[in-house]
Amino acid sequence: MGRWLKVFLALLGILAVGFAFYEALRPKPVPVDVAAIESGPLTVTIDEEGVVEFREVFTVSAPFPAKVERSPLHVGDTVIANRTLVATLRPSDPTFIDARSETELGAAIDAANAAVALAEADLNHAQADLRQSESELNRVETLRKTGTLSAKALELAATDVDRQRAQLRRAEAQLAIRQSELASARARLLQPGDPLDADSSCHCVPLFSPSDGVVLSVPLESETVVPTGTPLAEIGDPTRLEVVVDLLSADAVAVHQGADATITGWGGPDLHARIRRIEPTAFTKVSALGIEEQRVNVRLDIVSLLDREERPGHRYRVLARIVLWHGEDVRRLPLGALFRTGDRWSVYAVEDGRAVLTEVSIGHRDTEAAELIDGLEPDAKVIRFPSDTVSDGVAVKPRQSSS
Repeated sequence: MGRWLKVFLALLGILAVGFAFYEALRPKPVPVDVAAIESGPLTVTIDEEGVVEFREVFTVSAPFPAKVERSPLHVGDTVIANRTLVATLRPSDPTFIDARSETELGAAIDAANAAVALAEADLNHAQADLRQSESELNRVETLRKTGTLSAKALELAATDVDRQRAQLRRAEAQLAIRQSELASARARLLQPGDPLDADSSCHCVPLFSPSDGVVLSVPLESETVVPTGTPLAEIGDPTRLEVVVDLLSADAVAVHQGADATITGWGGPDLHARIRRIEPTAFTKVSALGIEEQRVNVRLDIVSLLDREERPGHRYRVLARIVLWHGEDVRRLPLGALFRTGDRWSVYAVEDGRAVLTEVSIGHRDTEAAELIDGLEPDAKVIRFPSDTVSDGVAVKPRQSSS
């Protein structure tokens, strides 16, 4: 009896060793991530960075060369149309005069003084001639009344008075001209910092804000002399915003005016936007990789109601997701399950614990899923991100299941 027990135990040990050897050599199921085919909304978008801009930005510039007083504005100040002072312009000071020019101008003043003196002498001479002619006219009128002189003599005397009066007016005009020339010569001799004449007036021109809004930039804050067209301030309305996105020309063809978009990535809540304009002209832009690309500006209006505290500012960076296609009840296949076999898309479906290579037809795609058109049953499960250890017919076991 003891002998048979030993034989039985020996056989049992051999069987145990054989079973362990068999288990060690048998292929083990490959752990995989499994996802189920589901139905739900699918949205195809073009994602591109853009900037927020104020719809209308006004640049207040100097309308003529002038000296600009120190700006009363700071970036962020609120302004009111036609009421808030943006800048004050006044005539600039004269330039410095070199020594030779100063001597020449001094000589010109002396010549102008002499011309004034000559004009005054001519005026005195004309006044004396007029007095003499008027006295002669009075004498002739008296003699004419007594019949001593003829009417012709009276007419000649009156004509001479008119002639002398004209000479007087001419002398007065000449004196006014010479005095103006003297004032002009003295003005050309003014140096920076010299006081102006008491009779001269300094006209300052105020520039007011053309629109309600806020100050975006003040290029010149300190007092300075500027030429015509120098920007003095930029003003924009923060309640009228748009988003400018530059798309590749090939992508711009796919979008259309009125398409919806979502604005995100600016630090606040997502905003709903709509394409207002697709510009007809492309421009060349060099990418970060040094490749020249043809880009098209697409302008979007922000449709969401914006609170003062929850709206982006001018030139804020954003991410725009422009909708190309949207479906509500779409069979969704995870993008991570797809791979190419030749020129077709394929997946590994899970059937009875094994991976089954299956060709599928897909339609629209977003960043996470694709529209499944044909190739799988509604309740099928597929392997996400299959590794090189997964092949057709290999036993698999779900590592985790997602629905």
